[in-house]
Amino acid sequence: MRVAGAEDAERIAALCCQLGYPSSPEQIQRRLYHLRRDEGHAVYAAERADGRLVGWIHVHVSPLMMADLQAEVEGLVVDESCRGQGIGRLLMGRAERWAREKGCGAVQLRSNVVRTGAHAFYERIGYSTVKTQLTFHKAL
Repeated sequence: MRVAGAEDAERIAALCCQLGYPSSPEQIQRRLYHLRRDEGHAVYAAERADGRLVGWIHVHVSPLMMADLQAEVEGLVVDESCRGQGIGRLLMGRAERWAREKGCGAVQLRSNVVRTGAHAFYERIGYSTVKTQLTFHKAL
C-alpha cells in the first residue's frame, strides 16, 4: 500500500473504466495533482508484488455543519480480476487509519444502488446503510 502518484495515472484510468467512469491518464494526472496538494485528501494504491497496481482508494475529510468531523470515501476500485482477495479490505483499512489520524470520528461512503456486491462487501467490513438518497448534478 502506498500513496498514488502521477506514474499510476494509466492504471488508475483503466480501473475507473471498469466501474463505468471513463477517464484518460491525462485527466487522472491532473486530478491527482490537485488532490495531492490538499492535506484533506488522500489517494492510496494497492499493488501486487510485481508492482502492478490492482486497486485504489480516494478519501477526504468532510467537515459538515450537521455532523462532527468525518471522512468520506469518494472512490474505491479493485481490479475485477482481483476481487475477493482482501485488497478492498486493505484499502478501506488504510483509509480508516488516515481518517483517524485526521481526527475524524467516522467514515462514510456512497455506493450506486446497482452495486449489490459492493454493498455486501461494505456490510462485511462493518458498514451499515444509513439512508437512501438521490444525487443531483448540474454541469457548469
